[in-house]
Formats: sequence, structure tokens, C-alpha cells
Amino acid sequence: MEITWFGHSCFRLRDRDATVVTDPFDKSLGYPLPRVRADIVTVSHDHPHHNYLKGVKGDFKIVNSPGEYEIKSVFVTGIPTYPPRRRRKSAGDGDSGRNIIFVFEFNGLSVCHLGDLAQVPTQTQVEALSNVDVLLVPVGGGTSLNAAQAAEIISLIEPYIVIPMHYKTSTSSLNLNTVNKFLKEMGTPRIEPIDVLKVTRSSLPQETQVVVLNPKG
Repeated sequence: MEITWFGHSCFRLRDRDATVVTDPFDKSLGYPLPRVRADIVTVSHDHPHHNYLKGVKGDFKIVNSPGEYEIKSVFVTGIPTYPPRRRRKSAGDGDSGRNIIFVFEFNGLSVCHLGDLAQVPTQTQVEALSNVDVLLVPVGGGTSLNAAQAAEIISLIEPYIVIPMHYKTSTSSLNLNTVNKFLKEMGTPRIEPIDVLKVTRSSLPQETQVVVLNPKG
């Protein structure tokens, strides 16, 4: 499998049979979104930074609600979460402020995209994520997880690979923390970013490893 990050919460997950794009964003975010092609597009919640479907090419299937789906060779599970009461619901997050965690099963590899998750999941939700190999986790704070919360979730889920997302970069227009705070929280303050992560079942590390991706665009 090949994992590419376009910035914020938008990834391309691609294997030989199917391509998934998560949370495509509009230009107000600051990142340039390439005109990527997909078979499946997931939307964690209704916000222009997460639901810009016009930015994706192809005759793709949209998955923007909880449930279980089988599309091409990919099994997709959507798990609903709700924000804590303190979180504002007036910033374009949709009427309910709901977020959806998506788990993708690709030919023996499990990838979890936490979306705009704002709190540590419940015990039931953690159990549903017990077999995750690669975790895509927000770390920048604001209306989603901060560095300490992200580290706590990682310790509960125990994935093999962690890829941080939803944080401040030189391109992003949002007022978030940078990835450095999260890396310090994880005890890995110096990680050289890479452009693309290629991973197979046999290449998974024995212990949890943090991988930082450069935004492609």
C-alpha cells in the first residue's frame, strides 16, 4: 500500500485494486489540492476543509455516514463520534458537529482515519479499533485532538505505524499547533519527513513507529 498526505486530514490510500481519498479540502485551507482520482472518497464531517468532493476526479463512491461498506476490494467501517459540549458547532462543522472515524481494510492491512476527533474514544470505540495497523491521527489541537490526547489514544490502540495530521504547517491557514509538540509528547522529537509511505504486512515494525509525511501538492 502507498500512503500520500495532501495536507490537513486529506490522504490518498492506494493499493493495486483501489484508491481511497479522505477528507478533501477546498482552497480556503491554504494547501493546493491536486486533482486526484479515487474509487472511494470518505468525509469525516460536513465542513469545507473535509468535504470538497469537487476536488476529486473519477466515478467514485462517497462514504459520509456510519456503517459497513464493501467497495471494490476495500472494506470500510464508519464509526460515529460526537464532540464534547465545549466544542463550538457554529464554525461550519455541520448541524450536529458529528465526526466519523473510518477504518479501511486493504488486503490484510488495516488503516484508521480518526477524522476531526475531539476527545478520547469510549471503551467500545477503542475495542472496535483494536486491530488497526496504521493510525492517521489529528495532533494540532483546536477543535480536534491535541498532542497529549493523541498520544493517549495511540497508547490505547497500539498501532504499528502512526501518521500525524491536522496540524499547523507553513502552508496551512489554520491556528493549530505544529507537529513538533506531538513528536516531543511521543518521545521522538527528530523525525525526517518523507514524501510517501509504502507499507506491506511484512514491513510493519515490531513496535509503534511515528512517520511524518510531507504534504504533496
